[in-house]
Amino acid sequence: MNLKAVVFIPVFLSLSLLTAQAETVHLSIAASMTDATKELIAVFSKTHKGAKIQPNFGSSGSLAKQISQGAPADIFVSANPKWMQYLVAEKMISPGTDRIFVFNTLVFISEKLSSDLTMENLVALDRIAIGSPKSVPAGQYAEQAMEKTGIYKILTGEKKLIMAKDVRQALLYADRGEVDGAFIYKTDALLARNARIVFTVQADLYSRVSYPVGLTMAGAENNTAKTFYDYMNSPEAIAILTRYGFEPNQY
Repeated sequence: MNLKAVVFIPVFLSLSLLTAQAETVHLSIAASMTDATKELIAVFSKTHKGAKIQPNFGSSGSLAKQISQGAPADIFVSANPKWMQYLVAEKMISPGTDRIFVFNTLVFISEKLSSDLTMENLVALDRIAIGSPKSVPAGQYAEQAMEKTGIYKILTGEKKLIMAKDVRQALLYADRGEVDGAFIYKTDALLARNARIVFTVQADLYSRVSYPVGLTMAGAENNTAKTFYDYMNSPEAIAILTRYGFEPNQY
């Protein structure tokens, strides 16, 4: 046998193994899951030394559009089923991998207002921050709640709604006292330094806040992505998500 061939085969296999171990996983994750996701990645990486997890946090609509336009993504987590369905229709999600990951709750926070505030008397306020309903699910849920309460047209007509690029920006506006209050998720409210929850929005005023997760077509071919996708439903991951205020959908 040719000596060069004998040497080449194990070297080639070794390089292939290193390449597989070092697969980069691109995550496109709703901004409201930033802190929980960072901890999931940190804990996962302790037992998967070769894994390179690269998160991209933003509004679900913006992330979905980025993916549809070719941005690298192996796993997508949306704060609204609408944007997952959008990518499924675009055939960007691997069939059968989209599922509800966690649930959340909509609340109203303020750095300056008392706890006797209700949905109905929000019209008395001057500046209310919400994620832009065009691309931010938290804003869409807030819009639903305000419409059912009959105050949305009043607030938009008087230009009292301050549009944020995502739920984290709405949180910052309220936490800094730059607005009277903001509609955000309960999980984000736990991160506020100055603002506090004034009231929890009635569950029957908006659709249940559901976060679907799915492997993209590229992710279905990425072994590390598939491993992380499975890890997201592990007992360890569920414990982390619960600590951050999410309600995991165990399956």
